[in-house]
Amino acid sequence: MSDHYEALGISRDASDDQIKKAYRKLARELHPDVNPAPEAQERFKLVTHAYEVLSDSDARRQYDMGGNDPFGSAGFGGFGDIFDTFFGGGSSRGPKSRAERGQDALIRVELLLAEVIFGVNKSVEIDTAVLCESCRGTCARAGTSAVTCDICRGSGQIQRQVRSLLGNVMTSAPCGTCRGYGQVIPEPCLDCRGQGRVRARRTIDLNIPAGVESGLRLQLAAQGEVGFGGGPNGDLYVDIVVKDHDVFGRQGDDLTCVLEVPLHDAVLGARSKIESFDGEIEIDIDPGVQTGTILSVKGKGVTHLRASGRGDLKISIQVVTPSKLDSKQKELFRALAGFRKDEKIKLVTTSHGRFAGKRKG
Repeated sequence: MSDHYEALGISRDASDDQIKKAYRKLARELHPDVNPAPEAQERFKLVTHAYEVLSDSDARRQYDMGGNDPFGSAGFGGFGDIFDTFFGGGSSRGPKSRAERGQDALIRVELLLAEVIFGVNKSVEIDTAVLCESCRGTCARAGTSAVTCDICRGSGQIQRQVRSLLGNVMTSAPCGTCRGYGQVIPEPCLDCRGQGRVRARRTIDLNIPAGVESGLRLQLAAQGEVGFGGGPNGDLYVDIVVKDHDVFGRQGDDLTCVLEVPLHDAVLGARSKIESFDGEIEIDIDPGVQTGTILSVKGKGVTHLRASGRGDLKISIQVVTPSKLDSKQKELFRALAGFRKDEKIKLVTTSHGRFAGKRKG
């Protein structure tokens, strides 16, 4: 009887994970559906039996102590069960479908801020695999069709009888003539070269909802590439990139902007009109408004992506101090300073809230 550790090519202090990895590697090389050689099948029997013993802690302990092999010998049925456990089953039986699912596709779409606020329908062009119009995915030239493989007789598998310690064993492998499809195409389509699909540029209509933001990825089911043999489309993924706006910014679903207010309007108060994405709106500037004051206009922000309604428009006030004055204007400010001579420049105790600016609305 061969040594189980030698059969798997591992040391006697190998971990459970090392035992499993060693068996997986050898099983892929020696399984009868992969390697029909008689010597490979006999070795496969040995490594599988070795794994049965060493993967069981009690059986391994008994084996290491020099006891009898607790499992004895196993037949190919047991080997198949273990192989199926590791690899999800042996080779497929019967012909496989020529049609395969297509690959997913990824595109990048740039949006303007206005398109994000209200949502937009866009048409984009992509280069992708599409169904061949000449053969409609059959892969055969017009007027012809696939025929049954005369080697495997349509089964897609070739069976071989090999001798082993257990006697004659039947193994099967994909047919090399039809590659497991069970059919061959005598006259492939000239346009797609027997692929059932061609590369082409096509237009896709995107319905982009309001409220999306940069970094968001949208999934469009079955809008990706057509598969080999006219198989079903993969999915299309759309990465969203929102361009910066010259005036407005975004914080969550709120829009932000800065409004410069002349000093005299800040002192006396004013009523101003500004252009927004909803058209012209009027805002009231209270007398004595300070730089950093936030005016809030309800419902003029970005539409919520997963809820009804919209965010707000946040307007930050920036009082503009004149830097160029003529002599008459300077005299007026000196007169004003005389009236307010009790006011001095000084440091004040501050807080994060005050430092960030007063809020209104």
